[in-house]
Amino acid sequence: MNTVLIVAPYFPPSNLAAVHRTRLFVRHLKELGWEPIVLTVQPEFYEEDLDWKLTELVPDDLRIERVPALPTEPVRIVGNVGIRSFVPVLRRILQLERREQIDFLYVPIPPHFSALLGRIAHELRGLPYGIDYIDPWVQPQWHPDEQLLNKHWWARKLADLLEPIAVKKASLITGVSEGYFDDVLERNPHLKEQAVTAAMPYGGEEADHQAVAEMDAEPYLFDGTDDSFRLVYAGALLPRAREPLDRVFRSIAASPEAFENVRFQFIGTGSSPDDPEGYQVRPLAEKYGVWESHVDEHPARIPYLDALVHQEAAEAVFILGSTEPHYTPSKVYQGVLAEKPILAILHEESSAGAVVQNTGAGHVLDFAGASDVESIEQTFADTFAQFRAFASDFDPGRVDRSRFEQYSARSVTETLADAMNRSIGVQAPVAPRND
Repeated sequence: MNTVLIVAPYFPPSNLAAVHRTRLFVRHLKELGWEPIVLTVQPEFYEEDLDWKLTELVPDDLRIERVPALPTEPVRIVGNVGIRSFVPVLRRILQLERREQIDFLYVPIPPHFSALLGRIAHELRGLPYGIDYIDPWVQPQWHPDEQLLNKHWWARKLADLLEPIAVKKASLITGVSEGYFDDVLERNPHLKEQAVTAAMPYGGEEADHQAVAEMDAEPYLFDGTDDSFRLVYAGALLPRAREPLDRVFRSIAASPEAFENVRFQFIGTGSSPDDPEGYQVRPLAEKYGVWESHVDEHPARIPYLDALVHQEAAEAVFILGSTEPHYTPSKVYQGVLAEKPILAILHEESSAGAVVQNTGAGHVLDFAGASDVESIEQTFADTFAQFRAFASDFDPGRVDRSRFEQYSARSVTETLADAMNRSIGVQAPVAPRND
């Protein structure tokens, strides 16, 4: 069996979204011929609130190597955990490579600076490495908060400088979708011949929802016994999702009769993960007069399993995409497995739309990008009326789960295992499924 060392500074009990990428991979890699080792940071060095329930979803036999990082108290010099843990992580990589057989080094990003570790380990020890783009590193020149020489400006300039260094010797480039790394290949054309590439969505994990059932928990952000038709959106609100959301609220304000007794519940959409007052949705809702009547927001993140509890207690799952074509929200997979009807607003090129439509799990209102967001306002009321009729007769048993299998965490991990095999020139047999 080959061994893959996964560098994941964020890993349970961290409650940030990036932890799920590695968490889902390691659940299935061993049965696919790869023994995973996770190299991460000791929990006391995380700044965000910890989610200890999440550790219960990590395989008991997983080997986890934890290292310290620069503290942020009493003086916070830098917050990025990829920077704070860079030297200890590099030291542990070299120690492990020296003591035992490591066949591949895999670095999911963000944190983006960790991508440099692959290049350094390759130069020092010849270790083959791959980079997984959970989010793009080099950002477009526009950002709603960017000003000359501010944090966002410097982050973009550093990305322009460091990404070519990090990917130069990579033998594997992966991402949540092809759109996450297509630009990387254009900027670094040698990778088209040098590196294996693979696109893998987050995927859904049935065991997560089985854990929710075993919890026998009730939602605490809303009363699950009220008579509202409640749609839950759980997760971060991306900067480029704000304009589509603006159009949704305009539509609600223009046609309040179409949304009678409807409430949209936003969870974890704040400006920072742990700020209970970091409202981002509320100001938009108040702007159009729909806050008290149709919208609730809990800005801070709640534990992952608690978020699933709230999805399963609601009448529907709400998915809000971005004006960026490649954005593929992982909430889609959770929504299908939650067995709730899904209402999704997505860029027409987002692969998440196909998940909803091919499985018959809900309705998709698609749009053609930033130049077409006005169409959301024009069609949302009618789309919602059709969706509510669909939801009133929704039967989870009619969802085509065979179409969903390709989006399962196990299937996604199989793609990764095959890509790693090809990147090191090994044709390993795929283990039978443990259904």
